[in-house]
Amino acid sequence: MVHTETHLKNSDFITDMVIGMSDGLTVPFALAAGLSGAVSDNSIVITAGIAEIVAGCIAMGLGGYLAGKTEQEHYESELKKEYAEIESIPEKEMQEVKDVFAEYGLDEATQTLVAAQLAKDKNQWVNFMMKFELGLEKPNPNRARNSALTIGAAYFVGGLLPLTAYFFTSNPHDGLWVSAVLTSICLFIFGYFKSKLTGQPSLIGALKVTIIGLVAAAAAFGVAKLF
Repeated sequence: MVHTETHLKNSDFITDMVIGMSDGLTVPFALAAGLSGAVSDNSIVITAGIAEIVAGCIAMGLGGYLAGKTEQEHYESELKKEYAEIESIPEKEMQEVKDVFAEYGLDEATQTLVAAQLAKDKNQWVNFMMKFELGLEKPNPNRARNSALTIGAAYFVGGLLPLTAYFFTSNPHDGLWVSAVLTSICLFIFGYFKSKLTGQPSLIGALKVTIIGLVAAAAAFGVAKLF
């Protein structure tokens, strides 16, 4: 019987998609809901919604880019430190390698043998220390760019979905109800597939995402009505 392993590989893309889509569905919907309780013209809701989506795309995309650059810079900084340490204090670094293998239950002789073999190649030695001592994986050099594009695009798509209701209704009150139904469906579907991809209970995850989005919109609507 052939055993096939299924693992989530492109977690960075999934993470960025989740960040962009969840905020895109929630924030513009909450804004539109809030305005629906305060204005009587759909054009105001649409104009404000589009402005928010554009601003949100830029802000979220920039945030993703800066986070990606920070991750890359942090890795490069630690990489330089590790190269310097194996040159200046090789005995200490060798002991750290042995300590890693000791945690896996290898005996002293095996620890020494493996550490000595690993130390023959400085690049492999440093890569080992980066991964097992510091817990750092080499980031994709395009991570910052890809993150910005993915988060921005996901936010844009997510934000347009609740706003479309106001293009086809005559007043904000009707637009809100149509938007609420549309957004609830989208939040549920998004939450379901997000949970499925991340190995969480699909139905519970879908309900959780949907409830959070609707609560945010209800709060915005209530504040607008109050003031």
